[in-house]
Amino acid sequence: MHDSNYIGRFAPSPTGPLHPGSLATALASWLDARAHKGQWLLRIEDIDTARCIAGADQTIIKQLACCGLIPDQAPSYQSQRGHLYNQALEHLIESKAAYPCGCSRKDIAQASSAQSRERHAELIYPGTCRDGLHGKPARAWRLLCPSNLEKTHWHDRRLGHQSQDVAAEVGDFVLKRADGLWAYQLAVVVDDGAQGISHIVRGQDLADNTARQILLQRALNLPTPIYRHVPLVLGENGEKLSKQNGAQALDLRSPLTCLQAAGRVLGLADQTTASSLPDWLAKAVTNWESLVCNQGQSSHERTT
Repeated sequence: MHDSNYIGRFAPSPTGPLHPGSLATALASWLDARAHKGQWLLRIEDIDTARCIAGADQTIIKQLACCGLIPDQAPSYQSQRGHLYNQALEHLIESKAAYPCGCSRKDIAQASSAQSRERHAELIYPGTCRDGLHGKPARAWRLLCPSNLEKTHWHDRRLGHQSQDVAAEVGDFVLKRADGLWAYQLAVVVDDGAQGISHIVRGQDLADNTARQILLQRALNLPTPIYRHVPLVLGENGEKLSKQNGAQALDLRSPLTCLQAAGRVLGLADQTTASSLPDWLAKAVTNWESLVCNQGQSSHERTT
């Protein structure tokens, strides 16, 4: 595979060191970029300041380097890109695609319970402030998803055809939070567009975000990248391995052992003949190419 226009990225939040689950995602995105002979970028998603840990970004960068995963450019930081998010929000407001919301969580809970609207244990916003704040101060900004909005369809390179009715299943979602912080959906779309990201390889838990991000891309006149959502490393409770359910930081006394475990999660053949870390990574790129080709997915498939 060769795509000179390929730009991929790994985008961790600096809430702690990488664990086996985040390494598997990092490895998948790196392998896909190398298999396409494209660029691989590192973005530190540090907009949720309350969850970020001082120094965690440097720890993550060092962990990746220890595993031979070195980005092609200096890492970017979302905390330094607020002016871009503000420009995007202003564009959405001017085009009447975004509106201010004065609802508290209690307001939304009461309105949602009356309509029995809940999804993944999250409240679906019922559109209370679409026609004005009704005397309430503005707390957040939301993207307007009108009820006549058509289903959003896209193709995932691993999961196949996907679709979601964002208006019915999610509702008008937040762009800027009540605490003044930028919402993940807006920040990630703006950054992907600004950095020219052509391919996104990330964990399967984020597949549910894709339709919202495609709607934002369209509203901001940005191209839609090609998506591939990879398997997750699961904890003992059967849920995604995370810091919240006991994920331990990588033991990088043996980086090769960590990479081999990540490779198995991704479905790569064991490379018992690898003599060194660079040798393992080179063989892994070849294995990744075979894995992608065997699934019959084209690197040129784009969302329509």
